[in-house]
Amino acid sequence: MKKTAKLFIKINLAVGIFLLLFSECFAENIKPGKLTLGECYRLALKQSETIAINSELIREAEARFMQALGAVLPQVSFVWTQTNEDSERAFSSYNHNGSFESKFVFKQTLFSGFKEIAAIAGVSLEQKQRISEKKRAEELLLIDVADAFYLLLEQQEDLRTMSLIRKALRDRTVELKKREDVGRSRHSELVHTESQLYNIEAEIQLVKSQELIAKELVTFLIGREPGALIDKEDTPDSLEAESFYAANIGLRADVKAYDFAKGVSRKEAYMAKTALLPAVTVEGNYFERRDTSPLDATWSTVLKVNVPIFEGTTTYGKIKQANAKSREAELRYERAKRLAAQDIHDAYVKAYSAILRSNALEKALKSAELNYLLQKEDYRNNLVSNLEVLTAIQSFGDTRRNYMHAFYEKKRMYWQLKAAAGNIVEDKMR
Repeated sequence: MKKTAKLFIKINLAVGIFLLLFSECFAENIKPGKLTLGECYRLALKQSETIAINSELIREAEARFMQALGAVLPQVSFVWTQTNEDSERAFSSYNHNGSFESKFVFKQTLFSGFKEIAAIAGVSLEQKQRISEKKRAEELLLIDVADAFYLLLEQQEDLRTMSLIRKALRDRTVELKKREDVGRSRHSELVHTESQLYNIEAEIQLVKSQELIAKELVTFLIGREPGALIDKEDTPDSLEAESFYAANIGLRADVKAYDFAKGVSRKEAYMAKTALLPAVTVEGNYFERRDTSPLDATWSTVLKVNVPIFEGTTTYGKIKQANAKSREAELRYERAKRLAAQDIHDAYVKAYSAILRSNALEKALKSAELNYLLQKEDYRNNLVSNLEVLTAIQSFGDTRRNYMHAFYEKKRMYWQLKAAAGNIVEDKMR
């Protein structure tokens, strides 16, 4: 039995070691998948300090709501008091040099101009304001991520275009050397082609540096190396009317935040006015033990009415200040709506122009590519010169680079338009 048990342990140990090594080897062979725009955005949400700060502001508003609610609820405390005195009077039968009492104290505000109710409503509006501010910060973060995401893809596509041009020029040099050997081409044509090839290689180094900068920007936003990127977001080739995007300006997160801030300032103005109203409070005491007069009383209540008569101009100054802040908040709200409308208009014009330019350059790219193929074929048939082929190559490369720039510019402008309209689809991006 002992041998069988030892053998069983050895087998389990060997299997465990094998599985561990296999899992490690398998884990090393796993390559991270390509990141989409939505995945980059989710990583950026976790990385952004701005979003974290907005989250803490929401928690602060929640804490203030609890404080405001606590002012409405009754307050209960236990008080133990002992008083020591140096007196030459006759000693009391209970305490020779002082007194003591222990009691439960209950306090409740009956009326204060409904200031506490206004405070609760104001803090509730502030909480909604902070939530809207956080949502707007998330939308602006999405714009930053989309700009960096598509900028990196654009630089990568630019490198591919430059590589295609370099390959075409290298093919030209090989063909020209063969034709020069048989006397069908001049040496100057080869030198001119090589000159363009060297210029393209220098341009590639510049684009690589720009790609590195774009990659570092994405890394900063998402908190890790981006690796490979893949674009799964569809961008329409046309837009709705501008009124469609401007229809819900009041629902944009930042505009709603200013609207809630306006409500908060109104509540604060009302709270300032309640200082002119009387305040009524009641306090009850339940004595657990006492040696103070009257000795036979186990409870007592105090009803307190505080009527402000004259406090100089302090209260009126506070009311005037609160009213001014309320008016200021209303003006900020109106200004936010006008800026939102202007933002939507600017974003719409840019997106509309980018879509038209991208569509036109797509057609130009097809023509430039066909022209290059035809010129290359005609050169083989001695119908055109080498200069015309080089011109076709340059035209194809420039057109493709312009098209890729317009293509990703269209995507960036489209996301900016959606953010300006405040209708970014959260379910798709989260």
